[in-house]
Amino acid sequence: MGPLEPLLADESITEITVNKGGAVWVERDGVMRPTEASFASDAQVRGLIDRILGPLGRRIDESSPSVSARLPQGHRVHAVVPPVSPDGPVLAIRKFSRKVFSLPQLVEAGSLEQEAAQFLHWAVASRQSIAVLGGTGSGKTTLLNALSLSIPTEERIITIEDSLELKFSEHPQVVRLEARHQNAEGLGEVTIRSLVVDSLRMRPDRIIVGECRGGEALDMLTAMNTGHDGSLTTLHANSPQECIDRLVTMCRYVVDLPPDVIEAQIGHAFQLMVQTQRHRGGRRFISAIAAVGFCPDTRRCQVLPLYQRLSPSEEGQWLEVPEWVDRLVEEDLATEEEVRQWRRALCR
Repeated sequence: MGPLEPLLADESITEITVNKGGAVWVERDGVMRPTEASFASDAQVRGLIDRILGPLGRRIDESSPSVSARLPQGHRVHAVVPPVSPDGPVLAIRKFSRKVFSLPQLVEAGSLEQEAAQFLHWAVASRQSIAVLGGTGSGKTTLLNALSLSIPTEERIITIEDSLELKFSEHPQVVRLEARHQNAEGLGEVTIRSLVVDSLRMRPDRIIVGECRGGEALDMLTAMNTGHDGSLTTLHANSPQECIDRLVTMCRYVVDLPPDVIEAQIGHAFQLMVQTQRHRGGRRFISAIAAVGFCPDTRRCQVLPLYQRLSPSEEGQWLEVPEWVDRLVEEDLATEEEVRQWRRALCR
């Protein structure tokens, strides 16, 4: 890896980018910073890209100038070369961290308030299906990993990812599936959509799609509406309503269904949407939690805000409490006193 080797070994760094002219930047604590490391020429950068992709059976050239791949260590790599990148080859490496943050640890870090953490733990345990939303680098995967720790150990989980990032090593019943890009000869592609279909034949209790970004959205909604409640996924969206609109668009890539039919699927599939956000200065936090349902009168999904937090330095505000919280006691997921104390804490 040449000048990138010490940066890859630095556990405080989460992302490495090589820009035009061979300049190297890193993300640390959510903030991008320049480094003293650099490449002497575009040829040196291109040589590194070729050395990375070669053992993986991937190729990058003018006919295929953009390639994503995963290194054996788990790091996710994306490279772009001319003519798509006219200023020279560029490279981005999202480092794979083996550390999994629990919900209590996210509370300690200030990303999540205690009452929100308890609510999300109960939501997962009671099999509410959840979509985690946010922009790039907002902490979606970190939260998804934390939520997974609340899944009962007797349940069988199938995870589906474009590139392995989820870390469910603490759970005894996990089957991990990873999509595969076509090789240099254009063969061997395995799509996320095909893996969603495959997962239904593997006796899953929950299906977790690392990131929903295309036609697999329709298959995922179908699976969630046929007995696989409590499933989880992440999406790039800046609000719950934007998430619904994106899901409609992604489903219509596959089949030309009326939007209201797709919204009915969404409203019945998901119970909660959780918004992650990266604040100025790089701090990541949970900025909103909303309930989702389908209104048969308007034929549209309805979003009911439950919780909002404007910044990591401010306390969040609870607006509503969904009905399923009242059923936690009879489902043996909480005691009456635990629910009572939690409700009391919301009124601070």
